[in-house]
Amino acid sequence: MYYYVIVKLIIVYHAYWQYFCFVMIRMKKLYLFILFLVIVFSNFAQPVFSQDDVPPMRRLHHDNIDRSQTELIKIYGGDGKVFMATGDDALNLQLTHIIISKIDKLQQQVEKDSSFSENDKYIWLRSINDMLTSYTAACKYKYVKGVTVADYINAYIQAMQLQRKSLPITPVIQQNELEIGNILLQNFVFQQNIGLNDCKNILIFKLCQRNPDKILTILHDHADAPFADSLLTIEAFKDPERFYNYAAVNNALGYKIRTVQNPLVQTIAKLATIPSGRFYFPFLDELYHNQITIDSITNAMTDDEKYYKLLVATEIKYAARVRQADTPMIMNVLTEKLKTKGIETYINEINALHEEKSDAVRFKKIENLTPAELYFLCVLGEEEIYTSSYLGVYKRIFERMKPARADSLLYAVSFDYYKKFIRMAAAYNTLDDFFKRMDKLGAEKLMQSFVDGLEKTSTLEDAVDVADSYASISDPTIKKIMSKEVALNLQQNINVKNKRGIIIYDLLNSIFNTTDGTATEANTLQLPTPINIMPLKLLVDSTRKKIEILQFFYGDKDGANVFNAFISNFSNANWRKVDKPEWIEVSSTKGTPITIYANKPLDELKDLDTKAQKDLQEYLDSLNIHPTIVIHRGHSYYVKQTIQQLPSSAKVVLLGSCGGYHSLNDVLATCPGAHIIASKQVGTGAVNIRLINTITETLRQGKDLNWPAMWKNLETGFKADIKERFDDYVPPHKNLGAVFIMAYNQAMLTNSYIK
Repeated sequence: MYYYVIVKLIIVYHAYWQYFCFVMIRMKKLYLFILFLVIVFSNFAQPVFSQDDVPPMRRLHHDNIDRSQTELIKIYGGDGKVFMATGDDALNLQLTHIIISKIDKLQQQVEKDSSFSENDKYIWLRSINDMLTSYTAACKYKYVKGVTVADYINAYIQAMQLQRKSLPITPVIQQNELEIGNILLQNFVFQQNIGLNDCKNILIFKLCQRNPDKILTILHDHADAPFADSLLTIEAFKDPERFYNYAAVNNALGYKIRTVQNPLVQTIAKLATIPSGRFYFPFLDELYHNQITIDSITNAMTDDEKYYKLLVATEIKYAARVRQADTPMIMNVLTEKLKTKGIETYINEINALHEEKSDAVRFKKIENLTPAELYFLCVLGEEEIYTSSYLGVYKRIFERMKPARADSLLYAVSFDYYKKFIRMAAAYNTLDDFFKRMDKLGAEKLMQSFVDGLEKTSTLEDAVDVADSYASISDPTIKKIMSKEVALNLQQNINVKNKRGIIIYDLLNSIFNTTDGTATEANTLQLPTPINIMPLKLLVDSTRKKIEILQFFYGDKDGANVFNAFISNFSNANWRKVDKPEWIEVSSTKGTPITIYANKPLDELKDLDTKAQKDLQEYLDSLNIHPTIVIHRGHSYYVKQTIQQLPSSAKVVLLGSCGGYHSLNDVLATCPGAHIIASKQVGTGAVNIRLINTITETLRQGKDLNWPAMWKNLETGFKADIKERFDDYVPPHKNLGAVFIMAYNQAMLTNSYIK
């Protein structure tokens, strides 16, 4: 008669006894033994009920529940006797006890409580089993962690009590974790709860709280949630650009956004639904504060120059607010639009006319721009502007200023991107001219600001700019100020134990002492290789026992002339040539084995030069050839293509184009320890040929590349006009930006700068 009860007690006892033996053998802890006894006796002490009077159909439900208890206990492995949800044996025992005892009590309550009708008993027994199987599935798919089983069962019990009283279960959903609420609400018995809709909204809100970056995605499916207006308003302020994208769509959320009674939401919604809304959107902050009208923007949009001027004026206003610790909305969007418009309208055109001999023709497009408007062409068009284009724009900035003062220019643009402008001036050898256009005190304050706070930035860009600029300054007073400011910042960072700041300023301090290129001072820096010498042995392929050089040529009208000059230069007894359809191989016949691989400058209009480069690279790869020297021969607008093809094996890189110096970071990203030679202004064939000759002949004779000594010899061999071009070339030991990047990476790698 009591067969069912006896069997269940035997199973429970047997499970606990086995686990007791296992724990005592492995853990040998008294508290587990005590806990074991408490749990066992508490289980045996529970009142039981006979199933003799339970109808067969309900017995089937009880059997299902018992099996579901067992399946849940087994979900994390083991022999199915202990719920192994955690690494804590004691906690696992407690959770096992809860799964068994609390569910057994629920079964007993359903059968013994006279307030349950016969139909209620069927419903609730089925619901209990549903509760167990749903949680087991959630554990299996890692939607929940098993340690929450106690909270889940307790939540179900509380919800059951409220449901039976026809009360909303919203307090239970509100008090428990999102996952528990979701599983509970899937139980069929709660689908008719009077608080169902409120419960769903609570869960949606919890989901939003859990995923603040996905609120708009969540509301996309729940636009009618009662809290949608409040969250949408918050989202509009948090990320107006993303909000604009959702407002522009004709769906439930888009319509909902247009009904929200908040000025910013309404402004964004209006812009998102008008033609060419993206052209108005950069002025969102001004529109929101009623400082500009849509009509005035529309009027400017009819003319590219008017629109560019409006963008510049707004950028300057925003920059002034930033200096006052204010943050205009979507300033980044405005700046990006200003950059795009400047490149598309002006830079592309003056770049395209780079071979035009008449400046009046080449720069006609920018003749109506003010100094401030020209300034933003430089700082925002940095990645696109050619060297000659920059120099032409820089010249016109100060030609149009009366008086032509550099500090007045910076005030006129609210010091927006002033560090980038200084860096570009240094890179293009116009920094000394820039400083001469302001008084001494102004120059000193500017450079102090330029050097301060480098540890607070998220990138190394500003620190690299400081290193690069120092190398370009000839005024000893300015250099002294920078050195003093670096030393001061170093001590401040040491005092507060800011490791990043210590590394940055200690490296700059060391780098400033290397500008004379002496080996002793240069070697104070920890670098992968000494920066003033490239040892011959590092350039020789250890397998092939030779040096391989890769040279890139391009198929424009200048490419053929440059290529022919290269071939002519190696037409002597020390070299032999092998001519192939798409490239040429030039190999040394005496001294150190060297082979130069150079693609032919085939027709660029048919992309034949690109194909030749690609085929040459594949040929080298097939022979396992890894060039250690790479030379770019071509205009500055081809530099990106060369850099994209750089082999990581390159240890010396010569960028023989105009403004190749501006690509240092890109080169080092692929070749972290490379020694780079590049021009700050105009690349010259005569200089490039002599550099190539000097490098190859030095190596052929079995000598290391000693940059300071080599540069000293090179300086004496040029005619006056070519010497001026040569002075714009920066050798590796004076390429302070590259030196800084290499030294910083090495310091971080070795953890060698902790003071």
